[in-house]
Amino acid sequence: MNAANRISFQGALGANSHIACQAVYPDMQFLPCATFEDTFAAVRAGEARLAMIPIDNSVAGRVADIHHLLPKSGLFIIGEHFQRIEQCLLGTVDASISDLKEVHSHVHALGQCRKLIAELAVEPIVHFDTAGAARDIAKWGDKTKGSISSCLAAESYGLQILRKNIEDAEHNTTRFLIMGSEQLIPAAGSRKMITSLVFRVRSVPAALYKALGGFATNKVNITKLESYIIDGAFTVAQFYADVEGHPEDQSIKWAFEELDFFTTEWTVLGIYPASPFRG
Repeated sequence: MNAANRISFQGALGANSHIACQAVYPDMQFLPCATFEDTFAAVRAGEARLAMIPIDNSVAGRVADIHHLLPKSGLFIIGEHFQRIEQCLLGTVDASISDLKEVHSHVHALGQCRKLIAELAVEPIVHFDTAGAARDIAKWGDKTKGSISSCLAAESYGLQILRKNIEDAEHNTTRFLIMGSEQLIPAAGSRKMITSLVFRVRSVPAALYKALGGFATNKVNITKLESYIIDGAFTVAQFYADVEGHPEDQSIKWAFEELDFFTTEWTVLGIYPASPFRG
């Protein structure tokens, strides 16, 4: 395999991250990894050129641990992709829906299919990833166990699709970040841009309000803002933000100047073209 033409993702072959890789980079080779840390490490070690990382889902919310891992990954965000997630109920070739007692999948996939799980009165079992669950169902050969996985996983592991499009919401979509070891910064003004950053505010009253004030007064749209605790005393919060614009835009420059006054530190994780999905 040619590392320069390889993209890594977390999960087994047939995972939704694999499908996202195929959608964006159909001519690349795909490198499945056990964990997100391994996915990042593959790029740092030169085993892959890019990584496809899910960050949040329109139904299940943010992907656990990703916001903690991104600033430490040693990689830069160079693009984004919104993937419509189509979940399928899979079983062994001799199974029927009435045979199922358990359904295995990633916690997010289980959360996206609560109505079906309640309808079938099956026990949801959390698995490390959706495709890995399908692989194990095939290995076990037990028709009482099924998985919530992709149609690609059914094809990959020789399983039967018992029901398609079982997700609760038609808008079920996951946003992925495309990451690489080099920061590729498109020219300002070339197209609609997103700048992603992390920052910590000073421990003073209204610090967050004042830190974000520069974006408001300069009419910079914040499309995502997440906070998470980073110390054991629950006193220090780090924030992840996506804003519309390029750091060379005057409005962003002024907003970042204001950010400087009320943060202890902040780092740009990536400057990249906005996906057409945003409209």
